[in-house]
Amino acid sequence: MPYTVEVGRKARKFLLSLTDKRLRDRLQDAIGGLASNPRPPGCLKMQGEDGLYRVRVGDYRIIYQIQDAVLVVLVVQIGNRREIYRQ
Repeated sequence: MPYTVEVGRKARKFLLSLTDKRLRDRLQDAIGGLASNPRPPGCLKMQGEDGLYRVRVGDYRIIYQIQDAVLVVLVVQIGNRREIYRQ
């Protein structure tokens, strides 16, 4: 059964700000793929964060949370690898 993918406000704002259409398409394809497989090959569970996973798309990272009980994947944040982990 496929998961529902929800994109958070911060992640949506980042996607809309991208001017590189090719990169935006690659990120959207990766996000769409999370619906059928929320734990794709290459995804890593983030240490120190409860229930957050990351997937790599070039130099960019997609940070998301999997809610197995309700079959939802919530994309929390997207960003360049240099900046995504700074809070």
